[in-house]
Amino acid sequence: MAQLLVRAAVEYPYSGVGYLPDGAEGESIRQPYTPYAELLDSALRLLTGLRSRGLRAGDKVALLLDDQREFLSVFWACLLGGFVPCPMAPVPGDPARWAAQLAHVDRLLDRPLLVTTEATRAELPDVPGLAVAPVEGLGGGEPAPDIHRAAPEELALLVLTSGSTGNSKAVMLSHGNLLASMAGKSDKQRLTAADTTFNWISYDHVAALLEAHLLPLYVGANQLHAPASVILEEPHRFLRIISRHKVTMTFTPNFLLGPLNSAAHEFAEGAASGGEDGEDGERLDLSALRHIVSGGEANVVATGEAFLANYAPYGLRRSALWPAFGMTETCAGSIYNRDFPDADAGQEFANLGTPVKALTIRVADDEHRALPAGEVGELQLSGPMITTGYYNNEEATREAFTPDGWFRSGDLGRIDDGRLTLVGRSKDSIIVNGVNYFSHEMEAALEQLDGVAGGYVAAFPTRRPGSDTEQLVIAVGPEVAEGDEAGLYRLLTAVRSTVVMHWGFRPSLVLPLPKEAFPKTSLGKTLRQRMRIRLESGGFDDVIAHVAELTTRRLGGYTAPEGETERVLAEIYAEMFDMAPDEVSVTASFFDLGGTSLDILRLRRQVGRRLGVVDLPIITVLTAPSVRALATRLGEGGSAAVAAYDPVVPLQAAGDKTPLFCVHPGVGEVLVFVNLAKYFVGDRPFYALRARGFNEGERPFASFEEMVATYVGAIRATQPHGPYAVAGYSYGGAVAFEIAKELEAQGERVDFVGSFNLPPHIKSRMDELDFIETATNLAFFLDLINKKQSLDLPGQLRGLPKEEQLAHFLTIAPPGRLAELDLDLDKFTAWAELANGLTDLGRSYTPTGTTRSMTVFYAIPLRGTKEDWLNNELRRWDEHTTEANRYIDVPGEHYTLMGPQHVATFQAILRRELDRALGDGE
Repeated sequence: MAQLLVRAAVEYPYSGVGYLPDGAEGESIRQPYTPYAELLDSALRLLTGLRSRGLRAGDKVALLLDDQREFLSVFWACLLGGFVPCPMAPVPGDPARWAAQLAHVDRLLDRPLLVTTEATRAELPDVPGLAVAPVEGLGGGEPAPDIHRAAPEELALLVLTSGSTGNSKAVMLSHGNLLASMAGKSDKQRLTAADTTFNWISYDHVAALLEAHLLPLYVGANQLHAPASVILEEPHRFLRIISRHKVTMTFTPNFLLGPLNSAAHEFAEGAASGGEDGEDGERLDLSALRHIVSGGEANVVATGEAFLANYAPYGLRRSALWPAFGMTETCAGSIYNRDFPDADAGQEFANLGTPVKALTIRVADDEHRALPAGEVGELQLSGPMITTGYYNNEEATREAFTPDGWFRSGDLGRIDDGRLTLVGRSKDSIIVNGVNYFSHEMEAALEQLDGVAGGYVAAFPTRRPGSDTEQLVIAVGPEVAEGDEAGLYRLLTAVRSTVVMHWGFRPSLVLPLPKEAFPKTSLGKTLRQRMRIRLESGGFDDVIAHVAELTTRRLGGYTAPEGETERVLAEIYAEMFDMAPDEVSVTASFFDLGGTSLDILRLRRQVGRRLGVVDLPIITVLTAPSVRALATRLGEGGSAAVAAYDPVVPLQAAGDKTPLFCVHPGVGEVLVFVNLAKYFVGDRPFYALRARGFNEGERPFASFEEMVATYVGAIRATQPHGPYAVAGYSYGGAVAFEIAKELEAQGERVDFVGSFNLPPHIKSRMDELDFIETATNLAFFLDLINKKQSLDLPGQLRGLPKEEQLAHFLTIAPPGRLAELDLDLDKFTAWAELANGLTDLGRSYTPTGTTRSMTVFYAIPLRGTKEDWLNNELRRWDEHTTEANRYIDVPGEHYTLMGPQHVATFQAILRRELDRALGDGE
């Protein structure tokens, strides 16, 4: 494999790799191609650095690198030195799960060297014995004078499969596997040095590395790469990049075709308005594009036909879409359908065509006997590009092959006239938008929810006729009292919210079923396929209708939109929540429909695009979350009117129990509570208290006392009399304590006072935070910078003028994140000033007096151990209560205890404590 790069550098001096930047610039900037000779030189310099670390041929190197240029340089350094690279992707938002995965990979790969960046190293959880080398310190030396000469059977690459924590397998791909795959792909795709390819998939996916990097290098073509965010944020950029750079071949999972079909009218409107449909006046021109390889999930014929028809006016060829099949174990694409759509007319799903040169396929029965044409069985494959198995996992290797040596794909299919059609999977997984999700992972997470019967959760796929991708169905056995509609609705909402926050998409259906509706094997395993068959044959139609009717009723019934603004907003809501527009009641809350904090940012972009409101304030969505209320705020002039300041933001207003009031953290904003509040639907109202000063003309609080008095007045205006429940996150914990004292001084009963990971004495912490520290914390809180930068930047920026300090954060922030938050220098400056003002108020705060009792939820602190934090800091709340306090251990860290990976567990603990303290639980 190393000789491929050496050959490309010599024989194709004018070809190379282009890297598009993140954000909107990734679409518009024409990037020069880095010649393959420069890639070779960079890799040889890194090889010198890796050898200086003691690496020898055969050693394993894990690659945790987001930057595409850095990744490819280190990847080739490994191949040139005979080391075995293994791409990795981080596990975001869950340090415990990430640590477990790192520890598993460290054991599995025989203690590899992990190459990453300095910034990422600072974010890594503590894994004893993990060897880490920052890429910044590896490439400064002379190019290595020699390269490793590998034999075909030598291990060249390890690729991790998806799997639950500690359960990933490492697919072994030899030099011979990869070279045979390149020969087969090249023969089928007919690429040459005159081609230009484009890729936006991350390199931990085998298709990106083999189909979109090694293949064009193999033939000497130019290749273009962009971060996934460039396309996922705005799918239409996929076609604009193809047009601008005259791309001839690319790869995308099938799911992207759906959004591109939806965007076709935008291109058409641009052309009709003046013949210019590019942002800079360029015409969309797809005439250079010969084929799009589309794999990762089943290809819906109707979707593909619509895509080809929609973009035919821009030069797209009728034969440009190639449905394909490939797995990591087959070196990515290995079966291609070059006859779409003509060979697939009248079918729901496209066939996958014929295998590449030297690959043989068969369909077999349960005894691994080949079946005749047209019969359905397991797809099995044999050929020189097929893996020999899984590294350090003899059991998995044994299970993956038949006794006569054929690889078992786990997919069900049939072969007609040599052409493969898949009809299902024998493995328990769901493919949504081209990504594999494992049923057992989802079921394990959902079984932790209160109200779900253990052992009675089933996650399985379905596909609506004509849908672009599979949909997820979740069936649960509810443990709620018979007739408790509020409890059932809360459970359905909790299941949906947990899936969204863990995996980033919504289940199509959540079905509450009696235990007898879960078919089981004699060993107690749920037969998911049998449940899918019953669903698709109408066996659960009555349950689906009941859930729909219950949901509509709990949302207040259906009210149709009136006027153009309400109609457009209803369409936006419907698109976001996968509903029909006529199912969205204009009185239903955005959050009750399923909206998360991330969805607020998506909503703002859609409102700007569809209604021309370029700066929809977040507070407007929070305080006017229904279509009708938001339309009223938008008004006829297309601007977003901001209501008079009211600190109380009702994130969830349903439920008969005592309301909970939660005080903002030190940044003043309440978005951090949006996902938590979703678990309180139908249980108890959830109100968040937001600082004053975010909107134009609002004066920030002048003192801690003024802030507390304002919040107490607003709470009593919302709930005139107790018993009260108040809590605060971080900085807000001290504010909640003072609110409780004041309410008690006014003769009211306060039955619950909660602190989320903050001790009573905050002055010393506030004194540590000068303006640049506060601004840095805000930037970290908003994901503008990483953990290492949050530690390094205050010292680096402290001597600069304030404007230059703040401008630096925006300069280094990911452009996509700035776009999501709609942040510019003026807005970030205002927010930093507000946060610094709240910090100033805390510098003068000293807790005095007492309240009856506190419930303190403690997580891993910012510094030190959890035990020291509890015993030396948090237990000082005992000095400020007249009765015993409760100290509750919760998972996660200070900044993640309410994050996506921990909120489902935290909410159950919090709700249980509220029920106990307030006496209004069951």
